[in-house]
Amino acid sequence: MSVNCISRRGFRENLQRPAAPKERVVPAFSVQTLQRGTVVKQPPKTPIKPYTINRSSFKKFYIRGDYPIAMEFDTFGCKIGWKVDIDSLDYHHYLPMFFDGLCETEHPYNFFARQGIMDLLSNGKNKILPVLPQLIIPIKNALNTRHAVVVATTLKVIQKLVTSGDMIGEALVPYYRQILPALNFYKDMNVNCGDCIDYSQQKKENIGDLVRETLETLEKYGGEDAFINIKYMIPTYESSVIT
Repeated sequence: MSVNCISRRGFRENLQRPAAPKERVVPAFSVQTLQRGTVVKQPPKTPIKPYTINRSSFKKFYIRGDYPIAMEFDTFGCKIGWKVDIDSLDYHHYLPMFFDGLCETEHPYNFFARQGIMDLLSNGKNKILPVLPQLIIPIKNALNTRHAVVVATTLKVIQKLVTSGDMIGEALVPYYRQILPALNFYKDMNVNCGDCIDYSQQKKENIGDLVRETLETLEKYGGEDAFINIKYMIPTYESSVIT
């Protein structure tokens, strides 16, 4: 009986106790933040919704049959079959066209564009450097799509481009102002999954990690002026070369 009385008494006291005042949300960097019972208003989040990707010229030229490529299948999956020797191709004509296909998300156009770029960069050597100015706009357009797969693929292509020939990394430095601003948006896009396994890291699809790796590659192969130009465009970047 006494237990019931105590529990009823506690219940009545809880009913009579005034509710705790709600915390007020106040704007940041104001005098009100020094007051008790206030919470600083969070900054607005940047939208990460992908932009609408228009039909690229790569798809149009592929449908028209302008590329000497075809789909081949083997025990490891599908790959590109080149109908001509890659060394005989005109890189001024074909390499910018394939780079324009970085924005493609529809199969098989995305596969042909990305695999074609890798094949051309692997065999281009001295043919790539003269074509570099024509590749900047397609790279910039792909990075500005905010499409996770497109951005991740473009970052891998940039790393491959810088390491595919002599002087390419240094020649790319003057174009940092066109390429790097988009990376400020992606550099903090890391997956926080707690104790779980993030398989995107194993597949190298974590955009935050890819941005860091790309900047480190640009600094390593960009010569003595690379770091200061990266730092100018991305102030939070810390050198991986300078000790």
